[in-house]
Amino acid sequence: MARTFPARLHVLLASGAPVGVVFRRGPANAVCTVGWNRGTDEFQLGQWLRGRIYERRADLSPDGRHLIYFARGGRWRQETQGSWTAISRAPWLHAVTLYGKGDCWQGGGLFTSNEKYWLNGCHFAVRQGAGPVEDREYRPEGSFGGECPSVYYRRLLRDGWSMELEAGPGRVAPCTVFTKPLPHGWILRKFAYADIRHPEGAGVYWDEHELEHAERRARLPVPSWEWAERDGAALIWAEKGVLYRAALEEAGLGTARALYDFNPMRFESRQAPY
Repeated sequence: MARTFPARLHVLLASGAPVGVVFRRGPANAVCTVGWNRGTDEFQLGQWLRGRIYERRADLSPDGRHLIYFARGGRWRQETQGSWTAISRAPWLHAVTLYGKGDCWQGGGLFTSNEKYWLNGCHFAVRQGAGPVEDREYRPEGSFGGECPSVYYRRLLRDGWSMELEAGPGRVAPCTVFTKPLPHGWILRKFAYADIRHPEGAGVYWDEHELEHAERRARLPVPSWEWAERDGAALIWAEKGVLYRAALEEAGLGTARALYDFNPMRFESRQAPY
């Protein structure tokens, strides 16, 4: 009997609006997007895809209205030649603007404003729609290879994370370490791993986390958090297919509240309303 694993979650947060988009993956060839109103903690199903979305090469516009993502569908004779970067209306996947890629090197991008985005690597245009346009003047800093870190690490640095250790030895595999300050003197540390020797149920790229308070000499490892971020004075994280929120107090994490369990979700065909 095949072993089953919890749904895998990765979240994008809009910097200028209280909204987000959750990528929910599982089984391996199925992924969906879910809109998240962070003010009310209500969730709206977007669309499912039979294929692979590289969530670490995705981004959400500051106002939360548009999504850029990179995906592979495996049909190399289609107009996108099997892989593509799309700009859609969040939380939907239907492309307003569509670029073909033809391989899985680079792809995806970042929003440089509500109206413009940076396209990661060489593409060919398939469809140009109304909405954000390519920012041809933007030159990203740093060099992080041609796969997921090429977008993911730049997104982390843009969103207030600091690179503490680049390509460090890690605890189980090579990793890059990022930190973000939290209330009451705590910091959130992210171990961004990239290795083929990944834990069972994870992909080549995976994250682990810990909380630390230097003055109190307190450290709380939370390796089961696959995604975590600050949301105002609270901490939000994904663990075993469930999204949680808790206040961060002087003594540490307050009572965790489960916001949504994504595990029961199953593939369904849905059309975007545009």
